[in-house]
Amino acid sequence: MNPLNVRRAFVYDKIINWFPGHMAKGLRLITEKLNAVQVIIEVRDARIPLSSINHKFEPIAQRKDRLIVYNKADLAHPDTEAAVTKALKEFKGQDVVFTNANEDVNIKGIMKYLAKKAKVSGTASEKELTTTVMVVGMPNVGKSSLINSLRRIGVRKGKAAPTGAIPGITRTVAGTIKVLDSPKVYLIDTPGVMIPHIADPISAIKVALTGAISDHLSDEEVIADYLLFQLNQAQDYRYVELYNIKEPTDNIQEFLPQVAKYIGALKKGGEYNLTMAAQFLVKQYRLGKLGRHTLDDIDPASLEAFLTRDIEDSVSRRQQKKADKIEDRRLRRLVQQRKAEERDRSGSGSKL
Repeated sequence: MNPLNVRRAFVYDKIINWFPGHMAKGLRLITEKLNAVQVIIEVRDARIPLSSINHKFEPIAQRKDRLIVYNKADLAHPDTEAAVTKALKEFKGQDVVFTNANEDVNIKGIMKYLAKKAKVSGTASEKELTTTVMVVGMPNVGKSSLINSLRRIGVRKGKAAPTGAIPGITRTVAGTIKVLDSPKVYLIDTPGVMIPHIADPISAIKVALTGAISDHLSDEEVIADYLLFQLNQAQDYRYVELYNIKEPTDNIQEFLPQVAKYIGALKKGGEYNLTMAAQFLVKQYRLGKLGRHTLDDIDPASLEAFLTRDIEDSVSRRQQKKADKIEDRRLRRLVQQRKAEERDRSGSGSKL
C-alpha cells in the first residue's frame, strides 16, 4: 500500500455513552462495601491501557491499597507491558501487573501480592490472618475471569463468577469468594462500571471495539472502519491473506463487501450484508485473529502527556470539589443569617 493513500487520522465526532441503572447502583454498593475491604484490584484492558481508566474509581481506590491489573495482555502489542508499567510507576507510583486470566499468566504473582498484604495488615498467626479484596473495573475487562483464575490457583476450585463475551454479566456486588486459605484471602466481585460520559469520541470507539460497550449501542460499520484504520497504521496487512483480498485498502466501503463475500454474508436478493461483515471483523479482532494491537498511544511522550494531564485534572477536580463545598457552606451560612435577621425584624415589629 502506498503510505500516501492511508489516512493520517480517524475523523469521528459521535459520542457513545452507556451507563444503565445497574451500574449506578453498583457504584453506590461498591462505596458502601469499602469499610470491609483492605485491598482493591482495579482491572483494566491491556489493549486500551489509558482509555480503560475509569475516574469514577479514583476516589474509591485512593482510600485503600490498590493493584492495577491489565488483563488480556495476550491481545495487546508486546511492547505495552514495559511501557505502561514504567510510566505508571514513574508518574503515579502504582503497583501494576499484566495478566492473561484465561491462561493463568501472572496469577501467582497477584496471589503473592495479596498474601503479603494480608500478613502486613494483621498481627495474628498466618492461619488466622484474613484480608478482603474488592475487584472493580469497566465491563468486559475480565474481572470474573481473573477471580476464577485466582480461585483455581489458590484453592484449586472451579468457577465462582460467571463469565462471557457480553458486557454487563455481573450486575450486582457479590458475596465473598475465598481464593486463598493461609493467609485467608476473600474477593468481592462487582459489576462492570462504565465511564458515565466519555468526552472523546475516539476513546469511545476504542472502548466499543474492545467490547466494553454493548455492540447494539454502537455503529458496527464505524467500529470496523476504525479497526481497519488501526491495522493500516500498524502496517499489519494480514487481512489481505486471511480474507482473500487482492491488496490492502483503507476504504471501508471497498473492504466490507469483500469480507462479506468471504464469509458468505448475503441479504435476500444477493446483496452483501455489511453489518454482518463488520460484526465478524470486530469479533476476529477481539479473539486476536488480526494480531496483537494496542489502540492507545504508548510511546513515552504520549504516556507522559496523558498521565501528567491526568494528575493535573485529578488535582483540579479535587480543588473544584473543595471550592464547591466551601461555597455551599458559605451560602448556607448566608441563608441562616438572613433567616435570623428576618426573625429579629419580625420580633422587633411585634414589640412595636
